[in-house]
Amino acid sequence: MAFKEQSFSACTSVLVGKKASIDGSIMIARNEDAKTAWPKHFFVYNSKQNDTEQIFTSLDNGFTMKLPQNSARYTATPEWTNKYGVFAEDGFNEYGVAMSATESAYANERVLGVDPLVSSGIGEEAMVTVTLPYIHSAREGVAYLGNIISQKGASESNGILFADQKECWYMEIATGHHWVAQRIPDDSYAVVANQLAIQEIDFTDAVNFMFSPNIENFVSQNHLNVDHNGFNFRKIFGTQDLSDSIYSTPRVWYGQKYLNPEIHQDPMSQELPFIRKASQKISREDVEFILASHFQGTDYDPIGQGPENLKHKFRPISLAKTQESHILQIRPNFPSEIAGIQWLSMGVTAQSVFVPFYSSICDTPESYKIGTDTYSFKSAYWKYKLLGVLVDSNYLQFGEKLKAMQKEVRIELNNRVKKIDNQVLAKEVQENVRDFITAASIDNSLYAIKQVEDLTAQLITEATAFSPLNFKTDANL
Repeated sequence: MAFKEQSFSACTSVLVGKKASIDGSIMIARNEDAKTAWPKHFFVYNSKQNDTEQIFTSLDNGFTMKLPQNSARYTATPEWTNKYGVFAEDGFNEYGVAMSATESAYANERVLGVDPLVSSGIGEEAMVTVTLPYIHSAREGVAYLGNIISQKGASESNGILFADQKECWYMEIATGHHWVAQRIPDDSYAVVANQLAIQEIDFTDAVNFMFSPNIENFVSQNHLNVDHNGFNFRKIFGTQDLSDSIYSTPRVWYGQKYLNPEIHQDPMSQELPFIRKASQKISREDVEFILASHFQGTDYDPIGQGPENLKHKFRPISLAKTQESHILQIRPNFPSEIAGIQWLSMGVTAQSVFVPFYSSICDTPESYKIGTDTYSFKSAYWKYKLLGVLVDSNYLQFGEKLKAMQKEVRIELNNRVKKIDNQVLAKEVQENVRDFITAASIDNSLYAIKQVEDLTAQLITEATAFSPLNFKTDANL
């Protein structure tokens, strides 16, 4: 994520094809990272039928475009303030399409010198808002956003994730007007971390690749291809420097290490593949683990037992600057009301829990709609952040208690989802299905927050004994 007046962010994304997952789900997931105290909200935006022309204008960079008069209902996690723009980031629309934007990336000076970024072009702040309400499939999402880039230009290099019940796509914007997108093979997965990741493009395969108009000629005419043969988008448009090896590739390495432990790779390698087939089927819990990971089981874990010179060598996937984390899961053979689930984790992923919100909800919990950059006990974001702060300050004493709570909540929420599914499928729901789904999703969030509040109370109580002003008195005195 990127703000004009804030630190440039760095997210991590995971995409899973339907035959690669344990239950046939398609999953697109991402950590949204920016600042340590920068709340996200969670809203449902209702569909609209407007009589007049609609114009979107970005508060971030002035990007402007005409919008279709009719928009679909969609969910999103915008910023707590619109001072820098919306940054809606992720959600589902009423057609079952999921979108997550963006994975910040970098293009090299050579390609930017020929097709520079457009300062008033589309950027992360606007992408979900001007795209998700107007598309009916993942493939259409790529084409729709690609058309905007062709007409208006892009202000940033970014990766965007799209999914529907049939397929998922990863789209990468490199320069002001050039982009590519690849369909994730059904039997494969991808982990992406702040680099242009897509490799060989097959321009004859319209089923699995999409790309900006004239990109082949652009590369050829400007002598940009470093290889003798083929069209490796990452090599042509991306960066391959030492900062990538420290900041980005180790996160891809760890995700691939977890899903393919039999394959040995160098965490600093610039040759890690974009697409892999996992050694076994991937569960949603596997995706949760990757998004919450910090190099556990290696010398690079910042809270592990490795050598001090290695514990902070690489940037971990989960870190203090994570605002929210999401897994957009689309399940096969389910009716539209319950096929999509937006698993949402507020705050630092490693210290939070993923709460399931069905994509067809009419509303979100009140605590997810509030919170500013100053702590508030009423805000869901801050409830999870407070627990993380307590654990951080006394990790040896509190770390295992956090893990136990997270495990208990995961089990209970999985049970709840199964029960909700069965009630809908068995047609046991008496009221409107969407009202039932909304109430059930809000109840899930209230349950999770109650467990977080209970553990927070326990840790605060125990922490009173850790004061440096404490003194052990001799019982014989």
